[in-house]
Amino acid sequence: MKLGSLKEGGRDGTLIVVSRDLTKAVKASAIAPTLQAALDDWSNSAPRLNALSDELNEGNASGAFALDMAALASPLPRAYEFVDGSAYLPHVERVRRARGAEVPKSFYTDPLMYQATSAGFLGPRDPVVVQSEDYGIDLEAEVIVITDDVPMAVTPAQASEHIQLVGLINDVSLRGLIPGELAKGFGFVQSKPRSALSPVLVTPDELGDAWQGDKLHLPMRTWLNGAWFGEAECGVDMQFSFADLVAHVAKTRPLTAGTIVGSGTIANEDTGKGASCLAEQRTVETLRDGKPSTPFLKFGDRLKIDITDAGGASIFGSIEQQIAPYQG
Repeated sequence: MKLGSLKEGGRDGTLIVVSRDLTKAVKASAIAPTLQAALDDWSNSAPRLNALSDELNEGNASGAFALDMAALASPLPRAYEFVDGSAYLPHVERVRRARGAEVPKSFYTDPLMYQATSAGFLGPRDPVVVQSEDYGIDLEAEVIVITDDVPMAVTPAQASEHIQLVGLINDVSLRGLIPGELAKGFGFVQSKPRSALSPVLVTPDELGDAWQGDKLHLPMRTWLNGAWFGEAECGVDMQFSFADLVAHVAKTRPLTAGTIVGSGTIANEDTGKGASCLAEQRTVETLRDGKPSTPFLKFGDRLKIDITDAGGASIFGSIEQQIAPYQG
């Protein structure tokens, strides 16, 4: 099934079930008012939501309406926790090589992750609002999973059973602020503003053979100002599966239902597949030419992030945003 949230009903939106072709939806208020409420009681709400999804796809759902992407909030307008990883080591290796540093051996056996911003997420058509272009505005096209309640110290095999939804995220980064923050040795704060989630989140079974080994095996397609930017393969060069990432986060604490776990920027050894963030492209240019030539995002720039099935149909709906100046 596919789930989304309308921009109505309060800070956490109104839960809707969305048709497989992303053209129709129906409110799920009789089952759960919000997606977070559904996740809090997932064992009871999921079968009922699945039944409603079947009715919608068969054309029998009462109250069904045409889906308007502009009316959608993030499926989870806010979450208790968002932990992001960097599971694609080609990205890590290139970035470090460009600055003359080696990748620590532990990165190959122990996931690199950090606690990200979760108090609010942008809708899939909301602008990315930034105070200054000098901050080095960048997109990061990633895959995310959403868990139910995860006990502490689960194994990866156990963690796999707690992955309930899959989606996309534009994990916005302000590259100009990152070096100064990391130099303090305490992590990201100002350099990681709010990110945007895909219009819908889907259950893993909706992905069919594209979901194997707790990885999504499809290309992440990105465009900038209407021009192709990249289509890195999500299932290739991913050092750690989502089950590995969830188990890593839960090593010393349980995870609350609705926890978001990110893959990190999708990147492949094959640079011919393009990039999923500007920092990656600039690193490739630096290694090749001695300096970057691709600029970071400017006000008015447009981005699009999407993943399609074998027939070319969008699975999660596309994230389409414009960069806009903060007006105060």
